[in-house]
Amino acid sequence: MDGDTLFPIGDLARRTGLTVKTIRFYSDSGIVPPTDRSPAGYRLYDVGALARLDLVRTLRDLGLDLAVIRRVLDDEVSVPEIAAAHADALEVQIRTLRLRRAVLRAVAKRGSTTEEMDLMHKLAKLSDAERRRLIGDFIDDTFGGLDANAEFVDMMRSAMPDLPDDPEPDQVDAWVELAELAQDPDFRAAVRRMAQYQAAERAQGDTTGLHQQLTETVRDEVGRALDAGTAPASPEGGRILDTLSARYAETFGRADDSDLRRWLLTRLEVAGDLRTERYWHLLAVINGWPVPPSLAPVFAWLTEALRAGSR
Repeated sequence: MDGDTLFPIGDLARRTGLTVKTIRFYSDSGIVPPTDRSPAGYRLYDVGALARLDLVRTLRDLGLDLAVIRRVLDDEVSVPEIAAAHADALEVQIRTLRLRRAVLRAVAKRGSTTEEMDLMHKLAKLSDAERRRLIGDFIDDTFGGLDANAEFVDMMRSAMPDLPDDPEPDQVDAWVELAELAQDPDFRAAVRRMAQYQAAERAQGDTTGLHQQLTETVRDEVGRALDAGTAPASPEGGRILDTLSARYAETFGRADDSDLRRWLLTRLEVAGDLRTERYWHLLAVINGWPVPPSLAPVFAWLTEALRAGSR
């Protein structure tokens, strides 16, 4: 191609695939000015203008606005710098679109009302920091100012909701439910009572932690009883209760007597709010962790066995 060749605007349109109107707009805007004019006053463009137009079309296809394109063409900013900034902006847009898609799917699955859909959208688009702040406020409100079980509080603070960039509808649904639960005054009051009970126990000298091995023992012993259909008030239920009572006495350094069993019943009743277990299950769904099997039937059986033994 001859570098001295000049093209009228119609030829330029045919070579670039752009309309004459679009090229005229770019020309009038000073983005691709004409190289010269014919004796009759028609615009003429050289090979450089053709290349400039190709670049403008590419940048527009990538979503850049004319102000940014002008800076690129005027060498105020490099193409790599613009590409990096634009890619970052697109990441934010993509994440927003993914969240919207997940919210809409969750709304469709849940059959939500308009009000529920609005709430789901507002909660789903919170930033990671805002989600952490919401749960952190819940923990501060329920455990703040109390010398509760330190290991339990540390576990609460370390287990924060981490909604992925491309969440599944179930994860969005779980986050909305968790946020609602954490802001429920009745649930907050129940957790506060549990924290106060823990603080009172520590004031009496309890220095034990999370009791994971004890929980596993209870789960295994009572799990077998449930599988076998053993009633809590039956003789076999009583023998299982004796075994577990001895384990509690050993763990907490207390005598295995009727006082221990009354203390254990109170402990289970204070911690027996099913919403507490739901809180951890929702966190597992949000974070993509394995959802543990429910221990509610296990501790309900043990509670009933203790009540039967006290009659």
